[in-house]
Amino acid sequence: MDTMDFIIGKYNYWIYIVLMMIGFYAMIAKNNFAKKIVGMNIFQTAIILFFISTASKTGGATIPIIKSEHLAAGAQAITAPQYLNPLPHVLMLTAIVVMVSTFGVALAVLMMLYRKYRTLEEDEIMAILKMEKD
Repeated sequence: MDTMDFIIGKYNYWIYIVLMMIGFYAMIAKNNFAKKIVGMNIFQTAIILFFISTASKTGGATIPIIKSEHLAAGAQAITAPQYLNPLPHVLMLTAIVVMVSTFGVALAVLMMLYRKYRTLEEDEIMAILKMEKD
């Protein structure tokens, strides 16, 4: 397998890396607090997508539930590698709830910041705080 096939075969991971870097850049480089929060949200979304994609299986995995009619009919038991692990999906559902909650609280803090300083620019707020201190 050559390098190009490897890169193309893992395209979804490259998309997650690009999304993470966009979010990371927005959190580090932008001066506007609203842009920083949106960058944080993009970063969190990329991580959630990454974990969900690692939980998928190729080749027809099944849910980890044995139906009673299968047992009654004497069907062959399914081995563990044929099951799809639901734990990453459940954890990421929790992470989505946390992400939305953090985003809402951050927006509420931004509203309070804007009401007090009439700006969301980090350097302007720092200048106002420096003037208040002196």
